Amino acid sequence: MEKMDFARLWLGLLLPLVATLDFSYHHQEEMEVFLKNVAQNYSSITHLHSIGKSVKGRNLWVLVVGRSPKEHRIGIPEFKYVANMHGDETVGRELLLHLIEYLVTHDGKDLEVTNLINNTRIHIMPSMNPDGFEAVRKPDCFYSNGRENGNFYDLNRNFPDAFEFNNVSRQPETMAVMEWLKTETFVLSANLHGGALVASYPFDNGVPGTGTLHSRSLTPDDDVFQYLANTYASRNPNMKGDQCKNKMNFPDGITNGYSWYPLKGGMQDYNYIWAQCFEITLELSCCKYPREEKLSTFWNLNKASLIEYIKQVHLGVKGQVFDQSGNPLPNVIVEVQDRKHICPYKTNKFGEYYLLLLPGSYTLNVTVPGHHPHLTKVIIPQKSQDFSALKKDILFPFRGQLDPVPVSNLACPRIPLYSNLPSHSAATKPSLFLFLVTLFHILFK
Repeated sequence: MEKMDFARLWLGLLLPLVATLDFSYHHQEEMEVFLKNVAQNYSSITHLHSIGKSVKGRNLWVLVVGRSPKEHRIGIPEFKYVANMHGDETVGRELLLHLIEYLVTHDGKDLEVTNLINNTRIHIMPSMNPDGFEAVRKPDCFYSNGRENGNFYDLNRNFPDAFEFNNVSRQPETMAVMEWLKTETFVLSANLHGGALVASYPFDNGVPGTGTLHSRSLTPDDDVFQYLANTYASRNPNMKGDQCKNKMNFPDGITNGYSWYPLKGGMQDYNYIWAQCFEITLELSCCKYPREEKLSTFWNLNKASLIEYIKQVHLGVKGQVFDQSGNPLPNVIVEVQDRKHICPYKTNKFGEYYLLLLPGSYTLNVTVPGHHPHLTKVIIPQKSQDFSALKKDILFPFRGQLDPVPVSNLACPRIPLYSNLPSHSAATKPSLFLFLVTLFHILFK
């Protein structure tokens, strides 16, 4: 361990704790007081900001935890947790508040937390739908009037969809998240829900080309997504077997989203396709709005999973792409040769790329418009470096200057990109089994 880490551990023992967060539900005003208190008392490792306003004018708060919380650092991946997308699904909201407290009070005291903060920039949004949360007057395990936002829209059906047109009015909360995704190079994410016990991974929607004829819809990175979902579920003893009575049984605690039931306009598909961010959905309680006295149990069941999942942002390979003069190249396509994304993954403004990959041998295809692709091999070791993906910088071998790429050409259009795949008309015609599952479970995701 470096001298600096010893110093931080020693300093952490001397720092006072914030007032202990109780295990109760914290409404908007109470949550804001807590977040502002944390940001003030731990200003060197936290940054509190609002990404926008809800329909009724409430702030959509994000607390960033990291050694450089206010700005991106080269080589440091960006991670995020988002909760309370459905206002009546409340466990995730409180878990993220307790996660914030745990991280800031254990920095300098717990080596794992200290290393995580040293090498990761962690963005935490406890409530994406504060209006819905405040609208709940009579908490219920199955459905409350606070599920939707202030305009009565389901925010997890409100994003652009890559498989079919989603002609709904885009809501302020949705637009705020979409703009937020443009400002950061998010690599890994999870959104926290309630009403079931399962880790669900993309795709939520699909076409025959992604496997819907087999009652599933798989991404090119299905191996990684299954690993990520298992990473969370395997550390939560409640996410195994038939824990929720009268609901679907997920023996391993994970499911492909489409296999559970098709969903149009979901946030996790949007993250993966248009934001280059691997996101899964975590369903963490059979009851959507459980009694307060159960919250401490939920924290104890999920704490290890929440921490371990953040660490997975350091899977695979990362680096920068340079020209022969050593200048970083933005907007360069960097993808694994046999797992291309329908919206190609590109380097950010610093020339950085991050690819989540399991151990193995891969060929990276590096492409600049107007130039021949550059192929380079990487081997992801079985035992990855602690808190760091394999670092692989790439020198792009070309002569002359790159032509500037117009900004309008950088992003993929928010339209059904998969619509040109064969037999698209069958994409929204799941089997009878999936249809019945949809009717039975539509309220639980």
